[in-house]
Amino acid sequence: MNRFLRCCFPALLLISLQPFAQNGKSTDPYYQTSEVQPVMVQYDADRGVLSRFYTVINSPERRERFRKLYNDYLKQLLQLDFDKMKTSGKVDYILFKRQIDNELRILDTEEKEYMATYKYTSFGEPVYQLEKLRRRGTSMNGEEVAAKLKVLQQQLLLATASVEQEPIMDMPLALRAEGTVRGLRSALKSVYDFYYGYDPQFTKLVPEPYRMVDSLLGAYGPQLRNKGNKATLQKDDGSGIVGNPIGREELIRQLRYEMIPYSPEDLIGIANKEFAWCDAEMLKASREMGFGDNWKAALEKVKNSYVPEGKQPEMILGLYNESVEFLKKNDLVTIPPLAEETWRMTMMSPRQQLVSPFFLGGEVLQIAYPTNTMDSALRMMSMRGNNPHFSRATVHHELIAGHELQGYMNERFKPYRNFRTPFWTEGWSLYWEFILWDAKFPKSPEDRIGMLFWRMHRCARIIFSLNYHLGNWKPQQCIDFLVDRVGHERANAEGEVRRSFTANYGPLYQLAYMTGAFQFYALKKEVVDKGKMTYKQFHDAILKENNMPVEMVRAIITNQPLKRDFVTTWRFYDK
Repeated sequence: MNRFLRCCFPALLLISLQPFAQNGKSTDPYYQTSEVQPVMVQYDADRGVLSRFYTVINSPERRERFRKLYNDYLKQLLQLDFDKMKTSGKVDYILFKRQIDNELRILDTEEKEYMATYKYTSFGEPVYQLEKLRRRGTSMNGEEVAAKLKVLQQQLLLATASVEQEPIMDMPLALRAEGTVRGLRSALKSVYDFYYGYDPQFTKLVPEPYRMVDSLLGAYGPQLRNKGNKATLQKDDGSGIVGNPIGREELIRQLRYEMIPYSPEDLIGIANKEFAWCDAEMLKASREMGFGDNWKAALEKVKNSYVPEGKQPEMILGLYNESVEFLKKNDLVTIPPLAEETWRMTMMSPRQQLVSPFFLGGEVLQIAYPTNTMDSALRMMSMRGNNPHFSRATVHHELIAGHELQGYMNERFKPYRNFRTPFWTEGWSLYWEFILWDAKFPKSPEDRIGMLFWRMHRCARIIFSLNYHLGNWKPQQCIDFLVDRVGHERANAEGEVRRSFTANYGPLYQLAYMTGAFQFYALKKEVVDKGKMTYKQFHDAILKENNMPVEMVRAIITNQPLKRDFVTTWRFYDK
């Protein structure tokens, strides 16, 4: 029997690893909770209500209230008996403490930067006081409010004039000062919107001074931002993409937070090793297609297999059906019928396709394909970049058993775990590309090229994103790398780089795909390949623990001994 499908294993060991009966129901009535869960649920509710009450960004009141919240919950957490907890509870403890510690660190940074820029925003205290009274509808004396605003107007005029004489600030300070002014402006607007039209005296006396102050605040914030040291910002290299490289020290800090015990240089080295494997496999497929070692010519043939405009949704649905049938036939993961029933499609707008040139998934599958507003060159690149062989390689990534199944399970199993990380989210979905490659899911050399294209793309993401944040590469170099090394259409490469550095993704997001997949694959070797669990039990167990750093998934599934001062040590890449 193929090793991939082998299901012989010690029954007793399975029972200790997986608290689920054959029907998928938990045999442990307390499976959905832990010793830390009640504290975490209360924390989420408290944090939510405080976020809705204290809305003024960078205000001292908001900062101190949240600092109290975090310290109160840290105290509660430290009072729990860690040593008596089950592994799952210890994981919750470690991750919840990590979360609170990080929130306190963020507040400390905010306060430090706020105080360093206080001389630019010291006029704001009356605004904070008015907003505080507004929350409970305290009656306002319109004459007094108007007088305060007139004083504030004079202070802003002086600040606007004097700030030009101030020295250049570090960019983080300039952005903090701008954010504080933006918070003051929103606070003042909330006061004005509440009383204007309802309080006759306020409505008569306040509008004119309010409009003057609002206008001045609107101009003053950008003025402060422009005092930032632009030498620390990346300049446009001709690509039109301007981001904010974070540097090696911050990369390492964020990697440690995500429980990745590798340096940026280590990860680039790993990606290059994987690239070499992809190169060798790409040459094999190219030779089978009759192109010899000219794999780019083989890739061109694959790209030109695109379907006509208007036919992409139909093609994607066919690929989805084939993918799910394969998962079921090989009994690889439990697929709840409702998860199959409720995913749906939508079409991406041309604007969104500028940053997302390929289809995206989850409960809603977003399809990228040409529209009538695109010129002929963009239309062709979109179709070529979303050809059937490329799409066949990733439909399971975006739907089942990838993002759609992830989201479905996250809402139903241990939803109190709000430890979201792309290493779990994207790593899991890419891991399935590894597994299906091993299982001979690609039927032809064209299919293999489709899968290899994406695997090379994930390698490239590690290389170009880390080199960018290390300050080694500019965006245009990243674009060229994707075109030359992976074979991307240029417009799609530009969209990928734009998405990486200017959209709402963290600096580690792009490298998390393959790095997280390596983690899941290493855990699979440790558990499934050694006969301790079947593929299905392994995959179901992961999905029922919810989103978290993969090392903590490993701790739960393999019952790792954990200490409350846990430090990441798992060297998961062994090629």
